[in-house]
Amino acid sequence: MDPYEVVEHPYVTEKTLMLIEKNNALQFVVRTDANKNMIKEAVEKIFDVKVAKVTTRLTKKGKIATVKLTPEYNAEDIGMRIGIF
Repeated sequence: MDPYEVVEHPYVTEKTLMLIEKNNALQFVVRTDANKNMIKEAVEKIFDVKVAKVTTRLTKKGKIATVKLTPEYNAEDIGMRIGIF
């Protein structure tokens, strides 16, 4: 599956900005049928990073994935590239 079909768009709130700073993590709205492995592979291909952990939750807005990056990659840099800041 195309990685751009799995990851729909970034999910940005004040809590997301705190996650970027404190946990080196980003949040994305993803397809509801995507599993954690699909999300991990998609984020790694799109942003050329390594993912340490993926957690998901279902909300009214859809399925939200929190993607924690490995320490050698910086979530703030990715946030700048995709226009969060």
